[in-house]
Amino acid sequence: MADFHKLVVKDVYKETKDTVAVTFDVPESLQSNFQFTQGQYLTLKKDINDEDVRRSYSLCSSPIENKWQVAIKKIKGGKFSTYANEKLKAGDVLEVAAPDGKFFVEVDVTKPKNYIVFAAGSGITPILSIIKTHLALEPEATVQLFYLNRKVKSIIFKEQIEGLKNKFLGRFEVFYFLTKEQRGIPLLNGRFTSEKLQELTSKVIDVKSVDECFICGPEEMIFLIKDELMEAGLEKEKIHFELFNAGGSEADKKHVAEVLEQQAEHTEVTIIDGDKEFHFEMEPDYDNILDAALANDADLPFACKGGVCCTCKAKVVEGEVEMKLNYGLEPYEIDAGYVLTCQAVPTTDKVVVDFDA
Repeated sequence: MADFHKLVVKDVYKETKDTVAVTFDVPESLQSNFQFTQGQYLTLKKDINDEDVRRSYSLCSSPIENKWQVAIKKIKGGKFSTYANEKLKAGDVLEVAAPDGKFFVEVDVTKPKNYIVFAAGSGITPILSIIKTHLALEPEATVQLFYLNRKVKSIIFKEQIEGLKNKFLGRFEVFYFLTKEQRGIPLLNGRFTSEKLQELTSKVIDVKSVDECFICGPEEMIFLIKDELMEAGLEKEKIHFELFNAGGSEADKKHVAEVLEQQAEHTEVTIIDGDKEFHFEMEPDYDNILDAALANDADLPFACKGGVCCTCKAKVVEGEVEMKLNYGLEPYEIDAGYVLTCQAVPTTDKVVVDFDA
């Protein structure tokens, strides 16, 4: 069963015209459950118009602040983001799962480290948590932030970012890129491109001295930056990223189509969840184990349903599946039999997955 806790909303305020910052009151009895690492996220759950809606939002607060805050940007057609921006208020109660996620590296006080971080729009939320934590706990760390937005007024947490720049003089450098307003420096006008990234790596970023790189934003932006940084000499192992969404590229679409061609008909699925077992037959209306299980009234953990957040991770203990997309699991996890059930397409007549393995 998905492990959600009812938390009171302590504060809601407009950070920008279309973004709210939401802070939760975590009672002392739950604070050990809700301890988190910079870069992790919370999964929020709310019944909206008789629909169980769940979304994952990165914590923008730092663990050292003893504060649980997320930013929620209103997305056109977004059920949860619209609710949060238009109706959510202090005193309301939401169901919240404990922090999760792997978008971080451990704090290291043994040596001075140089970080470069890239964000677009609300991608700043985990990045801000990462920045605050490493600057505060690593006295010699330096950070360069490259942050893409439409306009100055749409820059989320600009006041906090400027405050950090003033607090950590000489250690924190910020570059704002705008797509709908002109800056005096041509480099800072418009989206990231190969040419701009090459200019950054030749004139602004000392690639050889970079210890870690974090990127959060749309899929296309992330992989463009990743490829250009690797071309400039940054090791792949130093590049960490978190996607807003996935599956939009032509390569992804082709892979999904190939996986769906392998789907077995009428697969008998067994779900192991704690001390309970749940059995059902896959119906033609569903191509993945999670959706089929939910349609059969299973209570399982999930959030993004996009192959990103890993909330629905489980282990295949019998049978075989193929994943449509995977942006969350590491190769060693896949080798051990773990899958994202929201992407898991059965390819054998029987499949058994264990959510507690």
